[in-house]
Amino acid sequence: MTFRASLLFAKRLIFPRAGKKSSARKSIIGAIVCIAISIVPLIAVISVADGMINGMTERIIGLASGHLKTFVYKNTSYAVSTQSLFALAETVSKISGVTHVYPELSVDALASGNRIRSGIELRAVPPKLFQENEAFEKYLTITEGSYDDFLNGNGGKNAIIGEKIASVLSLHVGDTIRIITTNKNGGKTITPRLSSFKISAIVSSGYQELDALWVFIPIEAAFEIVSCANGSFSLIIQTENAFSSNLYKIRTEIDGILSPKALTYTWSEINEAQLENFSSTKMLLIFVMVLIVLVASVNISSALVMLIMERRREIAILKSTGGTARGITLSFLMAGSFCGLLGIVIGTPIGLLCAIHINGIISLIEKILNGLKISLGGLSQNSINEKLLDPAFYLSEIPVKIPVGEIFAVLAFVLVLCMLVSILPAAKAGKEKPLDIIRK
Repeated sequence: MTFRASLLFAKRLIFPRAGKKSSARKSIIGAIVCIAISIVPLIAVISVADGMINGMTERIIGLASGHLKTFVYKNTSYAVSTQSLFALAETVSKISGVTHVYPELSVDALASGNRIRSGIELRAVPPKLFQENEAFEKYLTITEGSYDDFLNGNGGKNAIIGEKIASVLSLHVGDTIRIITTNKNGGKTITPRLSSFKISAIVSSGYQELDALWVFIPIEAAFEIVSCANGSFSLIIQTENAFSSNLYKIRTEIDGILSPKALTYTWSEINEAQLENFSSTKMLLIFVMVLIVLVASVNISSALVMLIMERRREIAILKSTGGTARGITLSFLMAGSFCGLLGIVIGTPIGLLCAIHINGIISLIEKILNGLKISLGGLSQNSINEKLLDPAFYLSEIPVKIPVGEIFAVLAFVLVLCMLVSILPAAKAGKEKPLDIIRK
Protein backbone atom coordinates (compact mmCIF):
# COMPACT_ATOMS: atom_id res chain seq x y z
CA MET A 1 0.00 0.00 0.00
CA THR A 2 1.65 3.21 -1.20
CA PHE A 3 1.83 6.49 0.69
CA ARG A 4 -0.52 8.07 -1.86
CA ALA A 5 -3.09 5.33 -1.25
CA SER A 6 -2.84 5.88 2.51
CA LEU A 7 -3.29 9.61 1.98
CA LEU A 8 -6.37 9.11 -0.19
CA PHE A 9 -7.90 6.76 2.37
CA ALA A 10 -7.19 9.27 5.16
CA LYS A 11 -8.92 11.95 3.07
CA ARG A 12 -11.94 9.71 2.62
CA LEU A 13 -12.02 9.08 6.40
CA ILE A 14 -12.19 12.80 7.15
CA PHE A 15 -14.34 13.78 4.18
CA PRO A 16 -16.72 10.89 3.40
CA ARG A 17 -19.02 10.89 0.43
CA ALA A 18 -21.85 13.39 0.58
CA GLY A 19 -25.12 12.06 1.91
CA LYS A 20 -23.53 9.22 3.78
CA LYS A 21 -24.57 9.21 7.43
CA SER A 22 -21.72 8.96 9.89
CA SER A 23 -21.84 9.28 13.67
CA ALA A 24 -18.04 9.06 13.75
CA ARG A 25 -17.84 12.17 11.58
CA LYS A 26 -19.77 14.10 14.23
CA SER A 27 -17.25 12.92 16.81
CA ILE A 28 -14.37 14.10 14.60
CA ILE A 29 -15.97 17.52 14.17
CA GLY A 30 -16.45 17.67 17.93
CA ALA A 31 -12.78 16.76 18.49
CA ILE A 32 -11.66 19.51 16.08
CA VAL A 33 -13.86 22.05 17.86
CA CYS A 34 -12.47 20.98 21.26
CA ILE A 35 -8.89 21.42 20.05
CA ALA A 36 -9.74 24.85 18.60
CA ILE A 37 -11.44 25.95 21.83
CA SER A 38 -8.52 24.77 23.98
CA ILE A 39 -6.02 26.62 21.75
CA VAL A 40 -7.78 29.98 22.29
CA PRO A 41 -7.06 30.39 26.05
CA LEU A 42 -3.60 28.87 25.62
CA ILE A 43 -2.52 31.55 23.12
CA ALA A 44 -4.27 34.30 25.12
CA VAL A 45 -2.57 33.24 28.37
CA ILE A 46 0.90 33.11 26.77
CA SER A 47 0.45 36.55 25.18
CA VAL A 48 -1.08 38.18 28.25
CA ALA A 49 1.48 36.64 30.63
CA ASP A 50 4.36 37.84 28.45
CA GLY A 51 2.89 41.31 28.13
CA MET A 52 2.11 41.54 31.82
CA ILE A 53 5.55 40.33 32.93
CA ASN A 54 7.36 42.61 30.47
CA GLY A 55 5.24 45.57 31.54
CA MET A 56 5.95 44.97 35.22
CA THR A 57 9.65 44.33 34.63
CA GLU A 58 10.09 47.48 32.54
CA ARG A 59 8.45 49.58 35.25
CA ILE A 60 10.59 48.00 37.98
CA ILE A 61 13.77 48.64 35.98
CA GLY A 62 12.86 52.14 34.82
CA LEU A 63 11.21 53.54 37.95
CA ALA A 64 12.80 51.72 40.88
CA SER A 65 16.11 49.92 40.42
CA GLY A 66 17.49 51.44 37.23
CA HIS A 67 19.70 49.32 34.99
CA LEU A 68 22.29 49.36 37.78
CA LYS A 69 22.00 50.62 41.31
CA THR A 70 24.93 51.64 43.48
CA PHE A 71 24.31 51.51 47.23
CA VAL A 72 26.52 53.95 49.09
CA TYR A 73 27.53 52.88 52.59
CA LYS A 74 26.41 55.17 55.39
CA ASN A 75 28.82 57.42 57.25
CA THR A 76 31.19 57.62 54.27
CA SER A 77 32.41 60.79 52.59
CA TYR A 78 29.97 60.16 49.72
CA ALA A 79 26.88 60.35 51.98
CA VAL A 80 27.48 63.51 53.98
CA SER A 81 25.79 66.05 51.70
CA THR A 82 23.92 66.65 48.47
CA GLN A 83 27.10 67.98 46.88
CA SER A 84 29.07 64.81 47.65
CA LEU A 85 26.34 62.60 46.17
CA PHE A 86 26.17 64.70 43.00
CA ALA A 87 29.96 64.65 42.72
CA LEU A 88 29.84 60.85 42.99
CA ALA A 89 27.14 60.72 40.31
CA GLU A 90 29.31 62.89 38.06
CA THR A 91 32.23 60.47 38.49
CA VAL A 92 30.11 57.44 37.59
CA SER A 93 28.52 59.18 34.58
CA LYS A 94 31.98 59.39 32.91
CA ILE A 95 32.26 55.59 32.71
CA SER A 96 31.84 54.20 29.20
CA GLY A 97 28.34 52.79 28.62
CA VAL A 98 26.66 54.87 31.34
CA THR A 99 24.11 57.35 29.97
CA HIS A 100 22.53 58.91 33.08
CA VAL A 101 23.14 58.81 36.83
CA TYR A 102 20.68 60.11 39.44
CA PRO A 103 21.47 60.22 43.17
CA GLU A 104 18.70 59.14 45.52
CA LEU A 105 18.13 59.23 49.26
CA SER A 106 15.33 56.96 50.47
CA VAL A 107 13.90 56.21 53.90
CA ASP A 108 10.81 54.64 55.43
CA ALA A 109 8.72 57.33 57.07
CA LEU A 110 5.27 58.10 58.39
CA ALA A 111 2.90 60.40 56.50
CA SER A 112 -0.14 62.18 57.85
CA GLY A 113 -3.07 63.18 55.67
CA ASN A 114 -6.40 64.80 56.34
CA ARG A 115 -7.71 61.97 58.52
CA ILE A 116 -5.24 59.12 59.02
CA ARG A 117 -1.56 58.23 58.93
CA SER A 118 0.26 55.67 56.84
CA GLY A 119 3.74 54.36 56.31
CA ILE A 120 5.44 55.61 53.14
CA GLU A 121 8.59 55.09 51.12
CA LEU A 122 10.13 58.56 50.95
CA ARG A 123 12.24 58.96 47.82
CA ALA A 124 14.39 62.08 47.58
CA VAL A 125 15.52 62.57 43.98
CA PRO A 126 16.75 65.37 41.71
CA PRO A 127 13.71 67.12 40.18
CA LYS A 128 15.27 66.74 36.70
CA LEU A 129 14.65 62.99 36.99
CA PHE A 130 11.02 63.58 35.98
CA GLN A 131 12.13 65.57 32.94
CA GLU A 132 15.17 63.65 31.65
CA ASN A 133 14.47 60.02 32.49
CA GLU A 134 12.65 58.25 29.63
CA ALA A 135 11.09 55.63 31.93
CA PHE A 136 9.61 58.26 34.26
CA GLU A 137 8.21 60.10 31.26
CA LYS A 138 6.83 56.91 29.69
CA TYR A 139 5.44 54.99 32.65
CA LEU A 140 4.42 57.66 35.16
CA THR A 141 1.03 59.12 34.36
CA ILE A 142 -0.07 62.33 36.05
CA THR A 143 -3.56 61.74 37.40
CA GLU A 144 -3.82 65.14 39.07
CA GLY A 145 -1.73 68.34 39.00
CA SER A 146 1.57 68.87 37.15
CA TYR A 147 5.33 68.72 37.66
CA ASP A 148 5.80 72.49 37.28
CA ASP A 149 6.11 73.47 40.96
CA PHE A 150 8.28 70.46 41.73
CA LEU A 151 10.65 71.21 38.84
CA ASN A 152 10.81 74.95 39.55
CA GLY A 153 11.73 74.40 43.18
CA ASN A 154 9.61 76.99 44.97
CA GLY A 155 11.56 76.63 48.20
CA GLY A 156 12.03 72.85 47.86
CA LYS A 157 8.82 72.13 49.78
CA ASN A 158 6.86 70.41 47.02
CA ALA A 159 6.12 66.70 46.76
CA ILE A 160 4.89 64.23 44.16
CA ILE A 161 2.96 61.29 45.58
CA GLY A 162 1.57 58.00 44.28
CA GLU A 163 -2.12 57.62 43.47
CA LYS A 164 -2.64 54.86 46.04
CA ILE A 165 -1.12 56.71 49.01
CA ALA A 166 -3.04 59.84 47.96
CA SER A 167 -6.26 57.82 48.11
CA VAL A 168 -5.37 56.29 51.49
CA LEU A 169 -4.57 59.70 53.03
CA SER A 170 -7.42 61.49 51.19
CA LEU A 171 -5.03 64.02 49.69
CA HIS A 172 -5.25 66.08 46.49
CA VAL A 173 -3.07 68.53 44.62
CA GLY A 174 -2.58 71.67 46.70
CA ASP A 175 -3.03 69.83 50.01
CA THR A 176 -0.23 69.53 52.54
CA ILE A 177 1.30 66.17 53.37
CA ARG A 178 3.05 66.00 56.75
CA ILE A 179 5.99 63.62 56.91
CA ILE A 180 7.41 62.30 60.16
CA THR A 181 11.04 61.14 60.11
CA THR A 182 13.49 60.38 62.90
CA ASN A 183 16.92 61.77 63.73
CA LYS A 184 19.58 60.32 66.00
CA ASN A 185 21.25 62.77 68.34
CA GLY A 186 24.34 61.78 70.23
CA GLY A 187 24.21 58.28 68.77
CA LYS A 188 21.44 56.92 71.02
CA THR A 189 18.71 59.54 71.37
CA ILE A 190 16.03 59.31 68.66
CA THR A 191 13.89 62.36 68.06
CA PRO A 192 10.99 62.65 65.61
CA ARG A 193 10.89 65.44 63.06
CA LEU A 194 7.77 66.76 61.34
CA SER A 195 8.07 68.30 57.88
CA SER A 196 5.37 69.62 55.59
CA PHE A 197 5.28 69.50 51.81
CA LYS A 198 2.75 70.83 49.33
CA ILE A 199 1.50 68.25 46.83
CA SER A 200 2.17 69.41 43.30
CA ALA A 201 1.23 66.21 41.44
CA ILE A 202 -0.30 62.78 41.94
CA VAL A 203 1.09 60.06 39.68
CA SER A 204 0.55 56.42 38.82
CA SER A 205 2.80 53.88 37.12
CA GLY A 206 -0.12 51.57 36.34
CA TYR A 207 1.40 48.98 38.68
CA GLN A 208 0.09 49.71 42.14
CA GLU A 209 2.25 47.20 43.98
CA LEU A 210 5.32 49.14 42.85
CA ASP A 211 4.29 52.74 43.57
CA ALA A 212 1.67 52.33 46.32
CA LEU A 213 3.83 54.02 49.00
CA TRP A 214 5.96 56.38 46.93
CA VAL A 215 6.37 60.00 47.98
CA PHE A 216 8.95 62.03 46.02
CA ILE A 217 10.63 65.14 47.44
CA PRO A 218 13.64 67.14 46.19
CA ILE A 219 16.92 65.59 47.32
CA GLU A 220 18.14 68.94 48.71
CA ALA A 221 15.22 69.00 51.16
CA ALA A 222 15.86 65.41 52.29
CA PHE A 223 19.21 66.17 53.92
CA GLU A 224 17.42 68.64 56.20
CA ILE A 225 14.92 66.10 57.53
CA VAL A 226 16.69 62.73 57.25
CA SER A 227 19.80 61.79 59.21
CA CYS A 228 22.69 59.93 57.61
CA ALA A 229 22.13 57.06 60.03
CA ASN A 230 18.54 56.48 58.87
CA GLY A 231 18.70 57.17 55.17
CA SER A 232 19.64 54.84 52.33
CA PHE A 233 21.95 56.49 49.78
CA SER A 234 22.14 55.19 46.23
CA LEU A 235 22.75 56.02 42.58
CA ILE A 236 20.22 55.07 39.92
CA ILE A 237 22.30 54.28 36.83
CA GLN A 238 20.93 54.11 33.29
CA THR A 239 22.85 52.47 30.44
CA GLU A 240 22.26 52.05 26.72
CA ASN A 241 20.57 48.66 27.17
CA ALA A 242 19.35 47.05 30.39
CA PHE A 243 19.57 43.59 28.81
CA SER A 244 23.08 43.93 27.42
CA SER A 245 25.83 41.55 28.56
CA ASN A 246 27.98 44.69 28.89
CA LEU A 247 26.04 45.52 32.08
CA TYR A 248 28.27 43.31 34.23
CA LYS A 249 31.41 44.90 32.80
CA ILE A 250 30.09 48.36 33.71
CA ARG A 251 29.24 47.14 37.21
CA THR A 252 32.77 45.80 37.70
CA GLU A 253 34.24 49.12 36.55
CA ILE A 254 32.01 51.10 38.93
CA ASP A 255 32.92 48.88 41.88
CA GLY A 256 36.59 49.27 41.00
CA ILE A 257 36.29 53.05 41.32
CA LEU A 258 33.96 53.29 44.35
CA SER A 259 35.03 50.29 46.45
CA PRO A 260 35.01 49.96 49.44
CA LYS A 261 32.60 52.85 50.02
CA ALA A 262 29.84 51.56 47.73
CA LEU A 263 28.56 48.39 46.07
CA THR A 264 26.74 48.05 42.73
CA TYR A 265 24.08 45.54 41.69
CA THR A 266 22.32 44.88 38.39
CA TRP A 267 18.55 45.18 38.15
CA SER A 268 18.21 41.38 37.85
CA GLU A 269 20.13 40.83 41.10
CA ILE A 270 18.05 43.40 42.98
CA ASN A 271 14.74 41.95 41.77
CA GLU A 272 15.76 38.28 41.59
CA ALA A 273 12.98 36.97 43.85
CA GLN A 274 10.26 38.90 42.02
CA LEU A 275 11.52 37.83 38.59
CA GLU A 276 11.53 34.17 39.69
CA ASN A 277 7.96 34.62 40.92
CA PHE A 278 6.93 36.03 37.53
CA SER A 279 8.59 33.13 35.71
CA SER A 280 7.09 30.40 37.93
CA THR A 281 3.61 31.95 37.67
CA LYS A 282 3.83 32.02 33.88
CA MET A 283 4.99 28.38 33.73
CA LEU A 284 2.15 27.30 36.03
CA LEU A 285 -0.43 29.05 33.85
CA ILE A 286 0.96 27.45 30.70
CA PHE A 287 1.00 24.04 32.41
CA VAL A 288 -2.70 24.36 33.31
CA MET A 289 -3.55 25.41 29.75
CA VAL A 290 -1.56 22.47 28.32
CA LEU A 291 -3.57 20.11 30.55
CA ILE A 292 -6.73 21.52 28.99
CA VAL A 293 -5.32 20.84 25.51
CA LEU A 294 -4.37 17.31 26.62
CA VAL A 295 -7.94 16.61 27.70
CA ALA A 296 -9.22 18.02 24.40
CA SER A 297 -6.80 15.87 22.40
CA VAL A 298 -8.20 12.71 24.01
CA ASN A 299 -11.36 13.41 22.01
CA ILE A 300 -9.38 12.74 18.84
CA SER A 301 -8.48 9.29 20.12
CA SER A 302 -12.13 8.58 20.96
CA ALA A 303 -13.27 9.86 17.55
CA LEU A 304 -10.77 7.59 15.78
CA VAL A 305 -11.98 4.57 17.75
CA MET A 306 -15.54 5.28 16.59
CA LEU A 307 -14.27 5.83 13.04
CA ILE A 308 -12.50 2.45 13.08
CA MET A 309 -15.63 0.69 14.27
CA GLU A 310 -17.63 2.39 11.53
CA ARG A 311 -15.11 1.67 8.75
CA ARG A 312 -14.22 -1.94 9.65
CA ARG A 313 -15.78 -3.22 6.41
CA GLU A 314 -13.69 -0.81 4.31
CA ILE A 315 -10.56 -1.82 6.24
CA ALA A 316 -11.33 -5.49 5.52
CA ILE A 317 -11.82 -4.81 1.80
CA LEU A 318 -8.58 -2.82 1.60
CA LYS A 319 -6.63 -5.58 3.31
CA SER A 320 -8.21 -8.20 1.08
CA THR A 321 -7.09 -6.29 -2.02
CA GLY A 322 -3.50 -5.80 -0.92
CA GLY A 323 -3.68 -3.07 1.71
CA THR A 324 -1.00 -3.41 4.37
CA ALA A 325 -1.32 -2.98 8.14
CA ARG A 326 1.28 -0.21 7.99
CA GLY A 327 -0.66 1.63 5.29
CA ILE A 328 -3.94 1.41 7.24
CA THR A 329 -2.21 2.59 10.42
CA LEU A 330 -0.66 5.51 8.55
CA SER A 331 -4.06 6.53 7.14
CA PHE A 332 -5.68 6.76 10.57
CA LEU A 333 -2.58 8.46 12.01
CA MET A 334 -2.80 11.10 9.28
CA ALA A 335 -6.53 11.48 9.95
CA GLY A 336 -5.91 12.13 13.66
CA SER A 337 -3.05 14.54 12.92
CA PHE A 338 -5.20 16.40 10.40
CA CYS A 339 -7.92 16.84 13.03
CA GLY A 340 -5.36 18.40 15.37
CA LEU A 341 -3.98 20.61 12.60
CA LEU A 342 -7.45 21.79 11.62
CA GLY A 343 -8.22 22.61 15.26
CA ILE A 344 -4.97 24.62 15.46
CA VAL A 345 -5.78 26.49 12.24
CA ILE A 346 -9.23 27.43 13.56
CA GLY A 347 -8.20 28.21 17.15
CA THR A 348 -5.00 30.19 16.52
CA PRO A 349 -6.50 33.31 14.84
CA ILE A 350 -9.31 33.39 17.42
CA GLY A 351 -6.75 33.16 20.22
CA LEU A 352 -4.65 35.94 18.70
CA LEU A 353 -7.73 38.17 18.36
CA CYS A 354 -8.64 37.55 22.00
CA ALA A 355 -5.07 38.36 23.07
CA ILE A 356 -4.98 41.60 21.08
CA HIS A 357 -8.34 42.76 22.45
CA ILE A 358 -7.89 41.35 25.97
CA ASN A 359 -8.30 44.75 27.68
CA GLY A 360 -11.62 45.32 25.93
CA ILE A 361 -12.78 41.78 26.72
CA ILE A 362 -11.92 42.16 30.43
CA SER A 363 -13.66 45.56 30.52
CA LEU A 364 -16.78 44.07 28.93
CA ILE A 365 -16.86 41.15 31.38
CA GLU A 366 -16.46 43.57 34.32
CA LYS A 367 -19.38 45.66 33.06
CA ILE A 368 -21.56 42.57 32.69
CA LEU A 369 -20.66 41.29 36.18
CA ASN A 370 -21.24 44.69 37.79
CA GLY A 371 -24.52 45.02 35.93
CA LEU A 372 -25.65 41.62 37.21
CA LYS A 373 -24.69 42.55 40.77
CA ILE A 374 -26.69 45.77 40.57
CA SER A 375 -29.72 43.96 39.16
CA LEU A 376 -29.46 41.35 41.93
CA GLY A 377 -29.04 44.02 44.61
CA GLY A 378 -25.56 42.88 45.56
CA LEU A 379 -23.80 46.11 44.63
CA SER A 380 -24.81 49.72 45.07
CA GLN A 381 -24.76 52.16 42.17
CA ASN A 382 -21.98 54.15 43.84
CA SER A 383 -19.52 51.27 44.24
CA ILE A 384 -19.16 49.83 40.75
CA ASN A 385 -15.44 49.11 41.07
CA GLU A 386 -15.28 45.36 40.75
CA LYS A 387 -12.12 44.31 38.89
CA LEU A 388 -11.21 40.92 37.45
CA LEU A 389 -7.52 41.76 37.86
CA ASP A 390 -6.82 43.37 41.23
CA PRO A 391 -4.95 46.64 40.46
CA ALA A 392 -2.96 46.15 43.67
CA PHE A 393 -1.07 43.24 42.07
CA TYR A 394 -1.53 43.60 38.30
CA LEU A 395 -1.11 46.33 35.71
CA SER A 396 -4.15 48.57 35.30
CA GLU A 397 -3.90 47.98 31.54
CA ILE A 398 -2.32 44.87 30.05
CA PRO A 399 0.36 45.62 27.46
CA VAL A 400 -0.22 43.02 24.75
CA LYS A 401 2.82 41.27 23.34
CA ILE A 402 2.58 38.39 20.86
CA PRO A 403 5.54 36.03 21.47
CA VAL A 404 5.66 34.42 18.04
CA GLY A 405 8.42 31.94 18.93
CA GLU A 406 6.68 30.67 22.08
CA ILE A 407 3.30 30.36 20.35
CA PHE A 408 4.84 28.46 17.44
CA ALA A 409 6.59 26.06 19.86
CA VAL A 410 3.36 25.44 21.81
CA LEU A 411 1.34 24.84 18.63
CA ALA A 412 3.97 22.38 17.41
CA PHE A 413 3.68 20.59 20.76
CA VAL A 414 -0.13 20.46 20.41
CA LEU A 415 0.22 18.93 16.93
CA VAL A 416 2.68 16.32 18.20
CA LEU A 417 0.31 15.58 21.09
CA CYS A 418 -2.54 14.98 18.63
CA MET A 419 -0.31 12.59 16.70
CA LEU A 420 0.63 10.71 19.87
CA VAL A 421 -2.97 10.18 21.00
CA SER A 422 -3.76 8.88 17.49
CA ILE A 423 -1.10 6.15 17.59
CA LEU A 424 -3.02 3.55 19.66
CA PRO A 425 -6.31 3.63 17.70
CA ALA A 426 -4.37 3.80 14.40
CA ALA A 427 -2.31 0.75 15.38
CA LYS A 428 -5.52 -1.04 16.34
CA ALA A 429 -6.94 -0.30 12.88
CA GLY A 430 -3.86 -1.79 11.26
CA LYS A 431 -4.25 -5.00 13.28
CA GLU A 432 -7.83 -5.62 12.19
CA LYS A 433 -8.25 -9.10 10.61
CA PRO A 434 -10.29 -9.00 7.39
CA LEU A 435 -11.56 -12.61 7.64
CA ASP A 436 -13.02 -12.03 11.13
CA ILE A 437 -14.69 -8.82 9.93
CA ILE A 438 -16.19 -10.47 6.82
CA ARG A 439 -17.52 -13.44 8.85
CA LYS A 440 -19.32 -11.02 11.19
